[in-house]
Amino acid sequence: GVVATRFKVEVYFHQDFIEVEGDTIRIGLRSKPVAGKANKEIIEKISSYFRVPKSKVRILAGYKSRSKVVEVDLPG
Repeated sequence: GVVATRFKVEVYFHQDFIEVEGDTIRIGLRSKPVAGKANKEIIEKISSYFRVPKSKVRILAGYKSRSKVVEVDLPG
């Protein structure tokens, strides 16, 4: 089965990292927050971290904010 798991995401710019601690993901982005580029990079980084397809990662809240809520479908 699949477990939809919610994480709080904190975004840092001009950096390149991802760390997951409990229900919080801290993520450093190279892209600027222009035309959804940062959100695309967030989805790419989270999907490769959890080894799930990008379609399994959804931004639920905070599209234009540095703190977001993301839902990831993880294998249960």
